[in-house]
Amino acid sequence: MPRFEATVDIDRPVAEVFAFLADGENDRKFSPRVQDIAKSPAGPTAVGTVFRSTVKDAGMTTRREFRISELAAPTRIRWNELSSNLVTAREGGYDLEPLSDGRTRVRIFNELEGHGVGKLLVGFAAGAARKDAPAFGQRIKAAVEAS
Repeated sequence: MPRFEATVDIDRPVAEVFAFLADGENDRKFSPRVQDIAKSPAGPTAVGTVFRSTVKDAGMTTRREFRISELAAPTRIRWNELSSNLVTAREGGYDLEPLSDGRTRVRIFNELEGHGVGKLLVGFAAGAARKDAPAFGQRIKAAVEAS
């Protein structure tokens, strides 16, 4: 399964970083492809919470739905994509590690899956995501540190 990941150290304590990342509505603060995002149901993020978004990828606007499948504060967040686009994130997540100096190391990953014609495109999508992964990590760092 094609996969991309990035690791970044954030100058904030692990509990703060976890709270920021668990609120998927913050995705628009670091992902320029997210045009709109909303959470269902309202309230704190929990296992089963769904984030519905409109994103622009490779010039195409699509709707996405991600369900939180695991939430283990303050070190682990997992999601899976419910939408049926050509390329989806079968599983994704954040692993957070508190560092001794009060910072937090974050590893993000997504395992991509192609559907229909998307089976031909998933390798290209993964390659583009891998190429952007270091910059994506830096955008997450900047967004968390600015919050």
